[in-house]
Amino acid sequence: MTDIESNPLTGQPAPAEGYVTADGRQIGGVLMDLRNITLRFGGVEAIKNISFDVREGEIRAIIGPNGAGKSSMLNVISGFYVPQEGEVWFKGYKRGPMRPYEVARLGIARTFQNIALFDGMTVLDNIMTGRLNKTKSGFLSQALWWGAAEREEIANREQVERIIDFLEIQNIRKTPVGRLPYGLKKRVELARALAAEPQILLLDEPMAGMNVEEKEDMSRFVLDVNDEFGTTIVLIEHDMGVVMDLSDRVVVMDYGRKIGDGSPDEVRNNQEVIDAYLGVAHD
Repeated sequence: MTDIESNPLTGQPAPAEGYVTADGRQIGGVLMDLRNITLRFGGVEAIKNISFDVREGEIRAIIGPNGAGKSSMLNVISGFYVPQEGEVWFKGYKRGPMRPYEVARLGIARTFQNIALFDGMTVLDNIMTGRLNKTKSGFLSQALWWGAAEREEIANREQVERIIDFLEIQNIRKTPVGRLPYGLKKRVELARALAAEPQILLLDEPMAGMNVEEKEDMSRFVLDVNDEFGTTIVLIEHDMGVVMDLSDRVVVMDYGRKIGDGSPDEVRNNQEVIDAYLGVAHD
């Protein structure tokens, strides 16, 4: 099975032309299109017939109350869940069921709501694991550290060092991750995801549990990743101030349904969204 169906999308209208944001960022055409996604666990529908797209170069937020289905949607985007109904299109091709490493090779990387790092390994070694899909040499040449394996290791190390500098974690590069405070662990997880050089970066509550200063730092890094690397970002976050400041467009979910989709201002003024967050719609 190939990562993406070999036949190009036919009969599909060309993506709408890109545009430039007020702050000068370039937003391109549709990169990922989720069509009529329904996901069930037994008799429970976690996602109910939801459609939205992600455009190249944008920061796309998914928000909603607890239990809305946000993380389930992120797992559909990342290929961890396969919906019972609906289709996922990526760069104009329909994506079939894939294993996580195949999704990573497509150019999709993520961080997790609960930090998933190797506590006994150093920061540097944790970030290096993000380069595994970029490694082509065989086991023997790697063990001997010879020829192509040596060149590959040096190139991977150089890329990781650039990310370490970019995220300002030079002083902890040799520190075991298990000794780090929570906010720095989150930054290391972001670094590992960036090491895979993703086209789409999925961030599952990157600010959760952080203090105000840590949130400001992480928000700055998210914007810098989008601006300097041109990385498309899909973000789940509960802090509405962060969402409204960072996002180009916002999808709002509630009990598995999509109840809003648009710019931060449009979502902020959507009465159904207001009711969901205030609890009015659930009375």
